[in-house]
Amino acid sequence: MVHSSKNLLIKKCLAHGFLWVFLALILFPFFVTISISLREGNYITGSLIPDRPTLEHWYLALGFEYVRADGTVIEPPFPVLIWLWNSVKIAFFASCGVLAMAATSAYAFSRMQFRGKAALLDTMLLVQMFPAALAIVAIYALFDSIGDITPIFGIDSHWSLVLVYLSGVAMHIWTIKGYFDSIDPALDKAAAIDGATPFQTFRWIFLPLATPILAVVFVLSFIGVIGDYPLASIMLRAEDNLTLAVGARKYLMDNKYMWGDFASAAILSGAPITLLFLIAQKYLVSGLAAGGVKG
Repeated sequence: MVHSSKNLLIKKCLAHGFLWVFLALILFPFFVTISISLREGNYITGSLIPDRPTLEHWYLALGFEYVRADGTVIEPPFPVLIWLWNSVKIAFFASCGVLAMAATSAYAFSRMQFRGKAALLDTMLLVQMFPAALAIVAIYALFDSIGDITPIFGIDSHWSLVLVYLSGVAMHIWTIKGYFDSIDPALDKAAAIDGATPFQTFRWIFLPLATPILAVVFVLSFIGVIGDYPLASIMLRAEDNLTLAVGARKYLMDNKYMWGDFASAAILSGAPITLLFLIAQKYLVSGLAAGGVKG
């Protein structure tokens, strides 16, 4: 009995030790980035704990002037907060559009019968296997032509970029459909007996029960959009229209690598994602559909 308790204690210690090591390896790049953002100058090399930490890079990233000890006034080189706002705005509207399209389509595929349903599902899955970067040339040519007719959906428009991101809805349709399939069909029949239309069943029964998966889809879509570089880099041109993922690249151009400013902007880009997780974490719970049917 004593030997068994010792073995269990050793296993627990090893498991905790492994988790701490794994967590340290994951967080080490983050701590290095923080260290670079607090160093004097724009150097990527140096000690993990800066000798003389400074908030210069953070002042500039937040759009404030910074006055050095010798009286030199440093102006913000780029509109980081505008880029951050553009990223959040595009990611929010694109994620809302993806969620609306995915939820309604998933309900149709899950509960309605129509010709070619299985083939359409398989086709969407196959198309989604190809990365969007392969279609960059076609996307640019398409929206460049559309811009001649409707500038709001042309190149250098946030709305055109939102439309591009809506094309990633297929995988989310599969995800939500799988969740809808797990909901007991008795709920549909009960709602139909009470006189509910298919849309009312979707709105008042399926959506509340599917809140966890809807939250997951929104968060995943938001993260994917806010961190995208290839598509945003070809669709956006003007400096004030750039997203933070694209604009931050300007810190590392023209043989002038501003690593400190880049590090502070990179950390700042994680703030919306962190805030979104804090807001949505109570919804990221599975099993809400388990109590939908009694008896």
